[in-house]
Amino acid sequence: MSCATIVAVTWLFPPPWLRHKYKGVIAMSFRIEKDSLGEMQVPADALYGSQTQRAVLNFPVSGLKPYPAFVWAQAAVKRAAAQVNRDLGLLEPKLADAIIQAADEILAGQHQDQFVVDPFQAGAGTSHNMNLNEVIANRANQILGFALDDANKPVNPNDHVNMAQSTNDTIPTAIRLGCLWRLPELVNAVTKLAEALEAKAAEFDDVVKSGRTHLQDAVPVRLGQEFSAYALAVRNDLERINVAAERMRRLGIGGTATGSGLNAHTEYHQRMVEALSALSGQPLRSSGNLFESMQNMADPADFSASMRSLCITLTRIANDFRLLSSGPATGLDEIRLPAVQPGSSIMPGKVNPVLAEMLNMASFHVQGCDVTISLSAQAGQLELNVMMPIIAHNLFEMMHVLIGSINAFTDKCVVGVTANREKAEGWLAKNAILVTALNPVIGYLNGAAVAKEAMATGKTIKEIVVEKGLLSGEEVDKLIDARTLTEGGIQGIAAAG
Repeated sequence: MSCATIVAVTWLFPPPWLRHKYKGVIAMSFRIEKDSLGEMQVPADALYGSQTQRAVLNFPVSGLKPYPAFVWAQAAVKRAAAQVNRDLGLLEPKLADAIIQAADEILAGQHQDQFVVDPFQAGAGTSHNMNLNEVIANRANQILGFALDDANKPVNPNDHVNMAQSTNDTIPTAIRLGCLWRLPELVNAVTKLAEALEAKAAEFDDVVKSGRTHLQDAVPVRLGQEFSAYALAVRNDLERINVAAERMRRLGIGGTATGSGLNAHTEYHQRMVEALSALSGQPLRSSGNLFESMQNMADPADFSASMRSLCITLTRIANDFRLLSSGPATGLDEIRLPAVQPGSSIMPGKVNPVLAEMLNMASFHVQGCDVTISLSAQAGQLELNVMMPIIAHNLFEMMHVLIGSINAFTDKCVVGVTANREKAEGWLAKNAILVTALNPVIGYLNGAAVAKEAMATGKTIKEIVVEKGLLSGEEVDKLIDARTLTEGGIQGIAAAG
């Protein structure tokens, strides 16, 4: 039977990838394509071919599809390779130009429904690589005027689209390119959050409140100081992300199957680095050792870890928002979060800190992805890490979830946070730990006795200190001015001066 043959098939038992959509008898047109294992039925209008179809049938695992970043990055590799191989005189210009045009369509976001391989697939990413090879080859053949079922299609997915390449060097390259492709979005989201927190730090700078350590009363701080710490922590995490991203610019494309560069021109590697730099707009460079690039997933793992560190910070900030806004009647209630939706299906009037809760969930999920990446990065053997598909999927998942969750938290929560000055000042007025400021003058033991009595009797620090004859009322007022206490220094010495 010719590979050009079109057949109509009736499925009484459809494959899993169709079961969710159709029930009973399914009638569908197919074309017959051949690969090294023999003939394969492929949907008649699909741009992909036999190897992609085998992967769809072999891996009906999650129902997930590759992230657009992974598709874009792999298409970029294919386009650059066609250009470089054409310029080196290895690929016929007519074929190369058709491949470039097909790849450009994918880079522009077309044909996304043709990328159908589950992230949980054959090791190293051969199925994803062949999905791209087949779609680009068939689309290039269409550009050249050949039908999908034409037995004489000139562009071959392996010989032409995959020329001078292997799954083993294109997939790690695509992982790096895909992360760099979305990096500006992540940087922008984190920067916006830091700026919003900095704006609140300035707005809340005059709100003096009780500090808390161990969730117990502590010496005063300003609400603005708390928010300034959040902002700097986020900026520090952004710095870690950018540093890790720099190492993602090291490419090992051209190593082909094992790192030796077999079947690739001696100039191919450097030309590919230059072509991909121009195509992506990213300052890329050679890894310096193509064997290392294939064996070692440390750079992706490091980039993942930088996002994990950000999630640790985000979780802490979200938790603080939930604590500081708790109540309002029976909690701290020092800040008020925007009311974006009702908080209960049974309790009227209840409003929950839903954006902070969402950020917690997103952060937990991203940290789980990082665990998968760290386990996968150490699971390589000898010349190759075969866990690259799940490393890729989790990296793109992490970036996607972080970008969305941070933007939502910033826009719908942080920018609308308000301070409850009355409640903050009220809690501070009851804080017996203010006696700490008197330590340099009355001593720690006297201070402890004063604090204990204040908490037991409800009297103020000033009242007890004056009753015990330790200081005059005027001296106490000068030493425990709340705003002054938030600015550091030794209060007794300051008073004496």
